[in-house]
Amino acid sequence: MRVTDPSVSPADVSHASALRRIAVAGASGRMGRMLIEAIRSADDCRLAGALDVAGGPSIGLDAAAFLGLASGVPIVSDLRAGLQDAQVLIDFTRPEGTLAHLAVCRDMGVQAVVGTTGFSESQKAQIAEFARDIAIVMAPNMSVGVNVTLKLLEMAAHALSTGYDIEIVEAHHRHKVDAPSGTALQMGEVIAQALGRDLKECAVYAREGVTGERDPSSIGFATIRGGDIVGDHTVLFAGTGERIEISHKSSSRVTYAQGSLRAVRFLAGQQAGLFDMADVLGLR
Repeated sequence: MRVTDPSVSPADVSHASALRRIAVAGASGRMGRMLIEAIRSADDCRLAGALDVAGGPSIGLDAAAFLGLASGVPIVSDLRAGLQDAQVLIDFTRPEGTLAHLAVCRDMGVQAVVGTTGFSESQKAQIAEFARDIAIVMAPNMSVGVNVTLKLLEMAAHALSTGYDIEIVEAHHRHKVDAPSGTALQMGEVIAQALGRDLKECAVYAREGVTGERDPSSIGFATIRGGDIVGDHTVLFAGTGERIEISHKSSSRVTYAQGSLRAVRFLAGQQAGLFDMADVLGLR
């Protein structure tokens, strides 16, 4: 016999069923905690799982303990246990870990939002293969502002296609392990595509010694690492007599968390496929 709770209204049941159930990888890291806080603050989302590496000091703790709250969701290292109640996994970890997570997501029919950077071309191909079976949003930067900036860069590159040298400067905190940042590389890809170039052929990642004159078809990258810089990106279009700078500066990771939740909402209407934030924001 089914027993109903008279204190729970049909509207409460309907709202609960409409909630997007989200698991977070790297739950005890800085980004993981920001995501957990954002999920708990969103009235259309629910934390359904929290994952971290085996042996970590947070394993077994409540995922919201850092907020002084109880979510009822423990941090676990068992992927299947952490994903069993989730519809979507948000992953900002490392390439190898993300690929392992996506393999299990595919098996379990769990969608994914991937903000991990530093993937090789072969790893990107693996993700595209996973996306044949599940819906995935993958972007090196989930910030809404950054993705609007990418659209502005596309427009600028079309208008400034001749007579302007292009340099991309990015700065991040001392703990970031890959360079240039995934966002800087995406900026380069957007610009190169707009100009009809191949970034692999025109990118310059280092200059030292006698380098000779600048190749006008090149796109240069400069990387800064230090302190607690969340993420700064500037693209310089340097012409004769003028220069244009398009910049985006992050002061908090909350922008990445909020963008990730927009991606989660977008996935509610998708069955399979590989998407990015331009799809999420309707910027195509």
